[in-house]
Amino acid sequence: MSLTETSAHYEEAPENVAVRLVLGAVAATLLFASLGQTIVSTALPIMVADLGGMDHLTWVITAYLLASTIAAPLAGKLGDMYGRKLVLQSGIIVFTVGAVICGVAMNMGMVIGGRAVQGFGAGTLIVTSMATVGDLLPPRQRGMAQGLMGAAFGVSTVIGPLLGGFIVQHWSWHWIFFVNLPVGLLAFVILGMALPRRDDLTKRKVDYVGAALLASLLAAVVLLPNAAQTAGGWGSPAVLVLITFGVLTTVGFVVAENRADEPILPMSLFRNNTFVVVNAVGFLVGTAMFGTITFLPLFLQVVKGVSPTGSGLFLVPMMGGLIFASTMAGRVMSKTGKYKLMPMASTGLLALAMLVLTTIGTDSPLWLIGGAMVLVGLGLGPVFSVGVAAIQNAIPKSLMGVGTASANMFRLIGGALGTAAFGAVFSAGLARNLAGQVPGAGEGGLRSIGADMVQSLSPELQARVMDGFSAALHPVFWIATAAAVLACVMSMLLKELPLAGE
Repeated sequence: MSLTETSAHYEEAPENVAVRLVLGAVAATLLFASLGQTIVSTALPIMVADLGGMDHLTWVITAYLLASTIAAPLAGKLGDMYGRKLVLQSGIIVFTVGAVICGVAMNMGMVIGGRAVQGFGAGTLIVTSMATVGDLLPPRQRGMAQGLMGAAFGVSTVIGPLLGGFIVQHWSWHWIFFVNLPVGLLAFVILGMALPRRDDLTKRKVDYVGAALLASLLAAVVLLPNAAQTAGGWGSPAVLVLITFGVLTTVGFVVAENRADEPILPMSLFRNNTFVVVNAVGFLVGTAMFGTITFLPLFLQVVKGVSPTGSGLFLVPMMGGLIFASTMAGRVMSKTGKYKLMPMASTGLLALAMLVLTTIGTDSPLWLIGGAMVLVGLGLGPVFSVGVAAIQNAIPKSLMGVGTASANMFRLIGGALGTAAFGAVFSAGLARNLAGQVPGAGEGGLRSIGADMVQSLSPELQARVMDGFSAALHPVFWIATAAAVLACVMSMLLKELPLAGE
C-alpha cells in the first residue's frame, strides 16, 4: 500500500516504511501535545506560590481549554485545504512558542497568555494528528491506528501529572514547559522528511467570517460555566449576556456557512447520521468523564484520607482500562469491519461504573472505587477510537480534517459544561448538607472545606461532614449515569457503514 493509493492529494512517496515512520511521528506529536495539557496540573500550586495571582488560577486551565477548542475546527479545515504537513509543523511551532512564554514567565499574566498560545497549538496538533491517520490509511485499518492514538492520549493523562510533580519536586516549575520540547523538535524533523507534500497548489478561499463566528461561539460556550461560577449563578447578568451572544452568534454562523464557498464547518455534515450520533455521544461521554476526573479525587482526599498523589494514582486504573479498550476496539474494527456494537456496549459499561459511584460513602472500600475506575476506562476507550474512525469513514475525504476536529470539539464542550454543572450541583448539596456544621459552608462548600480542615474536627463532626460530603457527590454521579445511559441510547441510532480496505 503506497501513500499515493491512500491519499489522492499527495505525491508519490516511499511505501510501508514511510507510512510507519509518519504514524510514529504523528503519535509522538499527539503525545507531545497531550503532555502539555496534563503536565501542568501538579505544578499549579507551586507556580502560584512563586508568582502570586491565586485569583487567576482557573484561567491557566480555562485559557488552554478555550484556545484548544477554538483551534480544533480551524485546524481541521486548514488541513483539508492546505495539507496536514504544513498545519502539523505550524502547530508544533505555535505550541513551542507558547511553552517558551510559560517557561520564562515572570507573572501569572504571562503564564495565562502562554497557555492560550500553547492551547491553540495543542488543539491544532491533536486534531491534525488524527486526521493524518485518515489520510494515510484505508477505513478498515484506521480503527487500529486510532486506537493507538487513543492509547497515547491515555498514557499522557497518567504520565503528565506524575512527571510534572517529579519535575517541580526536584527542579523548578519552569522546566515542565521545556522538558518535552526535544520530542516536538524530533517530530517536526521527521514529519518534514516523511510526510508527503500536497501537489494541489490551487489557491483556496478561506472562510474568515465563519471562522471568526465559530471562534466567538465556542468562546461563549466555554466561558459560560466560568461566568456562572464567578458572577453569581446561572441567572446572573453576565451569564444572560453570554447566552444571548451565543444564540445570535449561532444564527450568524449558520447563515455565513450556508453562503461560504469553503465553509469552516459545512452545515451538510449535520445531515450525516454518523457525524451527528458520534458527536452527540462524545458530548455526553465527555460530560461524564470530566465529572469523574474532577470530583473523585476530592472524595478520596476528604472522605477517605488519601494523599493528593494517591488520589491522582486512582486515575491510573481508569487510564489502564481506556488504553486496553481503545486498542482492542481498534483491532476488532480493523479485523471485522464492524463497529456499531462497541460504543453501545462501552457506554453501557460507563453507565454501570457511574451507577457504582453513586453508592460510594465513608465505608466504601478503595478496591470498589478502583474497580469502578477500570469500568470507566473500559467505557471510554472504544468511544474515542471508534468514533473518530467512524466519522472519517462516513464523510467525504475533502472534509476529513473538519470531521475529525468535530469529535474533539464536542467532547471538550461537553466536558466544560458538564464540569461546571456538576460543580454547581455539588457545591449546592455540600453547602446544604454542612450548613451550621462547618463555618462558611453555607456560602460555598468547595471554598470552605478540605482534607486538613476535616482532620482538625472532632470525630463526631468528622463523621457528619464526611457523610454530607459523600451525599453531595451522589447527585453528580446520578447525572453522569443519566448522561452515559443517554449516550448508550444514542449509539443505537448509529447507522453502520461498511469499512473499505483490508
